[in-house]
Amino acid sequence: MSTAHEAEHLHDRPHWLCRVCREPWPCAEAKRRLLAEYTEFPSLLKIYLSAQMYDALDDFTAQGESAPLNLYERFISWTRGR
Repeated sequence: MSTAHEAEHLHDRPHWLCRVCREPWPCAEAKRRLLAEYTEFPSLLKIYLSAQMYDALDDFTAQGESAPLNLYERFISWTRGR
């Protein structure tokens, strides 16, 4: 049995990259964990991710960047049908 704590794949603001793998958040591992965590409450997962998407939008535009065009796909569309 391992007692090592596995690193959480959380976002790093304001760039919205995963703190562990440096992929755009939510990365594949974050998605897997979020689906498992919210398996009984898929609507709450979508609410949580919607809030995260709007935080990311604020962060991206506050830096003078254009908002990425794929925010919906990145944050929410992968939860559909789950």
